[in-house]
Amino acid sequence: MEKSQREYISISKQALKRLPYYLNYLKKLRDSGANKVSSTMIAKEMHLSDVQVRKDLAAVSKTGGRPRTGFDIEELIMCIENYLGYNNINDAVLVGAGHLGRALLSYSGFESYGLRIVAAFDNNKDVVNTNICGKLVFPMEKLNDICRRLKVHIGIITVPADAAQNVCDQLIDSGIIAIWNFAPVHLSVNEEIIVHNENIAASLALLSNQLAVKLNRIQK
Repeated sequence: MEKSQREYISISKQALKRLPYYLNYLKKLRDSGANKVSSTMIAKEMHLSDVQVRKDLAAVSKTGGRPRTGFDIEELIMCIENYLGYNNINDAVLVGAGHLGRALLSYSGFESYGLRIVAAFDNNKDVVNTNICGKLVFPMEKLNDICRRLKVHIGIITVPADAAQNVCDQLIDSGIIAIWNFAPVHLSVNEEIIVHNENIAASLALLSNQLAVKLNRIQK
């Protein structure tokens, strides 16, 4: 059965994380006037093995690369965007309109990745009913009604760690099934809820450790 007649095969999380990098490179090539690309070219640019790139692209490409000519860039871009869901805009709500929350609300590039923040929520009376880059900040009491009325399924948590679990529970009670968590805390949820943790502290710790190792080697 041809790939265009069946669903795309599943890929590993690491492969999934590589796809946006492939996509950015392909768009740069397209903008430069190119219309064909080989897996070898992508592998060289990404500092990956040719075999790895071919395996990743085989999971998302409908037609696959052709001998000598490679992949059609426009077609491959479309396939990757479809696989990642970038062509299907998902509405989301954000809870916690502090500094980090405001930064996310101000970012205009989310819709390019299939995400649209439709509303924000906070319990700070000084923040409630204000407008941040076109997004109105509602009081927490309206979370359930707005999420269910707009049929929102994604919740973004940008509150302090000690408030994150309570916010998580409220989001789930409001019909949210996928959570993007920026709070530095483990959330307790049932297996039906999708949670992706964006732990800035953990990333900084890893960066600091790698820097220390690097400096230690240089100084020897």
